[in-house]
Amino acid sequence: MSSRFFCRQPLMVAALALSLLMPVLVSGPSAAAPGKGPDTVADVAERVMDAVVNISTSQTVAASRGVPTPQLPPGSPFEDFFDEFFKHRQEDGGENRSKRVSSLGSGFVIAPTGLIVTNNHVIADADEIYANFNDGTKLKAELIGRDTKTDLALLRVKPDKPLTAVKFGNSEKLRVGDWVMAIGNPFGLGGTLTVGVVSARNRDINSGPYDNFIQTDAAINRGNSGGPLFNMEGEVVGINTAIISPSGGSIGIGFAVPSATAQPVIAQLEQFKEVRRGWIGVRIQNVTDDLAESLGIGRPRGALVGVVSEGGPAAKAGLKAGDVIVKFDGRDVKTVRDLTRTVADAMAEREVDVVVIRKGKEETLRLKVARMPDDDKQESGKGADDQKAAPRKTLGLELSPMSEDLRKRYNIKTEITGAVITAVEGGTDAADKGLRPGQVIVQVGQEPVASPADVQKQIEALRKTKKKSALLLVSDGQGQQEFVTLPLD
Repeated sequence: MSSRFFCRQPLMVAALALSLLMPVLVSGPSAAAPGKGPDTVADVAERVMDAVVNISTSQTVAASRGVPTPQLPPGSPFEDFFDEFFKHRQEDGGENRSKRVSSLGSGFVIAPTGLIVTNNHVIADADEIYANFNDGTKLKAELIGRDTKTDLALLRVKPDKPLTAVKFGNSEKLRVGDWVMAIGNPFGLGGTLTVGVVSARNRDINSGPYDNFIQTDAAINRGNSGGPLFNMEGEVVGINTAIISPSGGSIGIGFAVPSATAQPVIAQLEQFKEVRRGWIGVRIQNVTDDLAESLGIGRPRGALVGVVSEGGPAAKAGLKAGDVIVKFDGRDVKTVRDLTRTVADAMAEREVDVVVIRKGKEETLRLKVARMPDDDKQESGKGADDQKAAPRKTLGLELSPMSEDLRKRYNIKTEITGAVITAVEGGTDAADKGLRPGQVIVQVGQEPVASPADVQKQIEALRKTKKKSALLLVSDGQGQQEFVTLPLD
């Protein structure tokens, strides 16, 4: 079973042994690709090696009690001995004494004046950060800013003379099979170079909302985190961040943040000490085959809008739940990840065109992007008052009208209206799709519903049009919404 690990290297003798026993998420150079590689990378390496630094950090943590007090039966001959031993241990401060923990990672200089890029997880929670250079120089570094969503951080040191710096290249030009070179600090050994190829692009390893990793077989191990991935021109095309490995060592599957993702983040960290992303106020989901059929859009594509935040940019522009966004600011949207990254890269206060498919037809809306709030909370719109009617059974669901009793039982917010699911028949498609009591059906076939009778009415209308499935918009009690399709047969 493979596992992912961060590649910061703790400064402990036991760390290497531990890495052999448990999986590790790391990044850095991996084993060279089979077959004939470049004749030599020595000239390129000589130009860039001095720009790569080892990042060492230290942190004070409270020591936990290493040995628990043994539980002995009353009257045991060892009872007095252990009571006295642990009493003296606590009086001496052995239980509560804090300790210093150190770790190592990698980084690289991007400005001769002392700007250094690394991974956020390399310097997270550190009390002190130092950059160790190839010539033996050691400089204390200050943290300018960090971005947890892309796992990047920007540091500054104050050198006595200009530093060797490297430039970012264009990761968008990389092709699978291109040769790349990684330099870092694996296992605290110091500057180490490995060569491999780009194995894949646009990898999503579920580490964050903007995953778009370069996969490489250039060997990457513990301590390589934050180090650069170079093209054959000596330009940084990625920041080594993670590996997949069952042992903690490289098996040839490493991941790097593309320079196209890193550059705007680093630029904002330098200018603002934070990242100011775009935000439009929607909750979205991928379009599956059955959703595409229900929406009448042909092949699966785009990002399906589930929730539109009240008063947000999308709401002001006229976007609605059920719209499928297929283009944003001139860029095609094939998946949710495409839209997430495109919106995040957009500048606040900028107006952009958004192309949506609404009820089978394309429409273009004009939207002004806002800055992503610190706490991006989505709200659902207000609906009608409670409807009184008898429970109904349809499509494997028992539906009841909204009531105060149901709101209390399922903790449903007052602004959520629709037909409440009170039971799900086992073995049905509804059960297979994960529908459960307490959820609320708020739309059927992209039409709002306020009661079980409305749901039944919409289902009958869909059957008359020969639809094979019904598209339901379902909300939980807190307003988290998703689209689900159920067959009408």
